[in-house]
Amino acid sequence: MSKKQKIIFWTIVSAVVVLLITGIILTNGLYERDASIQESMQDAILHENDKIDLFGLPVNPGLISAYLVTGAILLFAAIVRIFVIPRFKRIPGKFQLVLEQAVGFFGGMASNNSPHRNNVLGAYIFAAGVYIFFGTLFELVGVPWQTVNGTSVTLPAPLSDINGAIALGCLSYVFILVGGIAANKGRGLLRTLKEFSLPISMSFRLFGALLSGMLVTELVYYYLALSFVLPVIVGVLFTLMHAVVQAYVLAMLTALIYGEVTEPPVKKESARSHKKQTKTQTEVTL
Repeated sequence: MSKKQKIIFWTIVSAVVVLLITGIILTNGLYERDASIQESMQDAILHENDKIDLFGLPVNPGLISAYLVTGAILLFAAIVRIFVIPRFKRIPGKFQLVLEQAVGFFGGMASNNSPHRNNVLGAYIFAAGVYIFFGTLFELVGVPWQTVNGTSVTLPAPLSDINGAIALGCLSYVFILVGGIAANKGRGLLRTLKEFSLPISMSFRLFGALLSGMLVTELVYYYLALSFVLPVIVGVLFTLMHAVVQAYVLAMLTALIYGEVTEPPVKKESARSHKKQTKTQTEVTL
């Protein structure tokens, strides 16, 4: 970078900083807080004042977000399956390459952690990972909705609602339970029941991680001096990080435990022959 370019760069940066400070000073008297930071965060978690009417029933905004995200994913999947996949080529294009890499990643995760039964597992963790990823990114869209009280609210990520996180955690546990029973019957049932804390840990891991990003952004927006430019950076970084990390963590945990409960038992005859062979080798060595 030449000296002239450095001067231009620092002039632009200085001008931006001056404009931000000027904006903070000029709008400081116009900004009124209608609630404390504690009340703002509590409402972001419990949604007591921003219920949405759904066929006459007041529901949390996260439920509407879940319906919209699920509908968008299903519509996109149908379009891809009908119009795109039949036109796949031997030499893949960009979209085909991205899709094959994503499917191959979750398929490899399923086969590595559950080598005995992984066909359905790969499909499930792929669907769960896609839902978590795009459901988390949904809050960046900023879809407005009218509440029961007549005010406007921005729809949050589906899993930032504790009910949505619990539903996905329990669904993953039921999937593991059914797989264990189908593979090992009573033995698989007992193996799965030993992991009784799994739905709780999955649910609160999702809820806590996604909620933390939302609360940090809410905190930044609350204070006027921080509400210029910074919320965009903080919101995008936290959202992208949580979308990738949480999708990977839930998929990996599900694959690991599913592989454990579906692992076939070692036959007694094989175990005895292996033990006898080991004993013979030991005697020959001695």
